[in-house]
Amino acid sequence: MNSTKKVIIIGSGPAGLTAAIYAARADLSPVVFEGVQPGGQLTITTDVENYPGFPDGVMGPELMDSFRKQAQKFGAETYFKNVDKVDLSQRPFKVFVGEEEYSSDCLIIATGASAKLLGLDSESKLMGYGVSACATCDAFFFKDKEVLVVGGGDSAMEEATYLTKFASKVTLVHRRDKFRASKIMQDRVLSNEKIEVMWNSEIIEMLGDPSRKGLESVMVRNTVNGDEYEHKCDGVFLGIGHRPNSDLFKDSLELNSSGYIETKADSTETSIKGVYAAGDIQDHVYKQAITAAGSGCMAAIEAERFLESS
Repeated sequence: MNSTKKVIIIGSGPAGLTAAIYAARADLSPVVFEGVQPGGQLTITTDVENYPGFPDGVMGPELMDSFRKQAQKFGAETYFKNVDKVDLSQRPFKVFVGEEEYSSDCLIIATGASAKLLGLDSESKLMGYGVSACATCDAFFFKDKEVLVVGGGDSAMEEATYLTKFASKVTLVHRRDKFRASKIMQDRVLSNEKIEVMWNSEIIEMLGDPSRKGLESVMVRNTVNGDEYEHKCDGVFLGIGHRPNSDLFKDSLELNSSGYIETKADSTETSIKGVYAAGDIQDHVYKQAITAAGSGCMAAIEAERFLESS
């Protein structure tokens, strides 16, 4: 496939696949490289209850499969392939997938961001079964339950504060004896009677069975004296931040200090004309499926207008 494509989309989730739907309907015959996690972060989410149009909720993988089928119906080509390298120095832009080389007049980047995890086997096994990396997505499932939040920065403070609207008790687990979060966020957390802090502590194991009750407890280690003990809980939220999947573009596009792709105001246009970024790769504020889908729509419309005018 060496002929130049009108649009190549890198990444799949709600942003990439919505961009594919709009681009395909505009007769741009987009090619989508879905990457290492086809469907994006929603594929590790069980119930999605906040996506409009699904009053009874929908499974994350099922929702992404519907996005994909809709894009394919209008002519988008989707491949479970990973892009290894890009050359954005001139148009057509070049995209390298293993030994294959593709070129495109326009590029939409929707590679998303990955939640930073603790790296435990039990954590990945129980993800979506009591373990979550998104309070705004999943807090509702923990009404009147006891949950833990891991972290000590602003992300953890935000997650903990939000969870108090639902959970009966929130415990922050932090490996040091002081937070690194901003003073205002710390004050908000420390003055909230629903929040307790487990200082000098780290989770070393998560216990439970996804086929039964899911997460039931965690093993905690004291980082000062090494003591280990079991702590019962109904949920664990990872508040240690996200890492944008932008390594491919660090030498060619403007990134902010955290590694997110910079886009122009009220636009998905990047620092290179004809290259657009949508979803969590450029959004470090909202990080929701619906906002990602919206920016995917914007990127496709901007790409169409760019191609018409060039």
